Amino acid sequence: MGENTRAGRKPAAWCLLLGLSACVPADPPEGARRARVASPSPSLERVQHALQRAEAGSAEFVVESEPRLERVFFDDFERPSLGSDYAATSAVWGLEGGRLCARAARNRPVWLRRRLPRNVRVEFDAETAAPDGDIKVELFGDGKSRARSNAYIDATSYLLIYGGWKNRFHVLARLDEHAADRLELRVEPSSSEPRALPVLPNRRYRFRLERLDGETLRWFVDGVALFGFRDPEPLHGEGHEYFAFNDWETPVCFDNLRIEPLGG
Repeated sequence: MGENTRAGRKPAAWCLLLGLSACVPADPPEGARRARVASPSPSLERVQHALQRAEAGSAEFVVESEPRLERVFFDDFERPSLGSDYAATSAVWGLEGGRLCARAARNRPVWLRRRLPRNVRVEFDAETAAPDGDIKVELFGDGKSRARSNAYIDATSYLLIYGGWKNRFHVLARLDEHAADRLELRVEPSSSEPRALPVLPNRRYRFRLERLDGETLRWFVDGVALFGFRDPEPLHGEGHEYFAFNDWETPVCFDNLRIEPLGG
């Protein structure tokens, strides 16, 4: 997660929308969702080498003018290398067994090089091999932000963290994952409410993030509504047009990414 918080940030005004109806997201095209035997998390040697390179490299990460997403984008990661559609801000990101995986990225995400419209639906599979949970993504960021210290004070997006802080909270935050006004749900392992349950290791979850009206961000996991937020100052336009997979320390893998532009 990173340590400490950003001082002096003006709290964002949030409104929690209650009574969201849960619905199961559509499967990826051509039956792309599939069962796989869990592959090993990224090797310790690869992670150590990548971290050394990441810490040593201080050059500014540059985002060129990327194409605007105008049709459905789908990626099943069934290829040898990540390719030019993505911009990884850490070398720990790579493809393993047809999934995009990382371990100990330390808030150095991998950004999709597609500019998103104001309204969009993003779906993907996510899992971790560790009991600590901590599955993280970013939506409507600048396409280049990454942590430059232990505290992620450089975020430009909405941050969605499933089982964060060692599987103690589900969190949706605006620009600052440690902000006092972040929306959080305390995890309760014995809860009868599905949205409060912890992240289980080696279980594949289907995420759905969507904004339909230009200001309300909704988050579903396996068809269950976790949060709905209406932002009076929604992140959009220049500096807030990209999606990223992120990670702190736990081994995470993502698959079957589907992004549908909805206009705006």
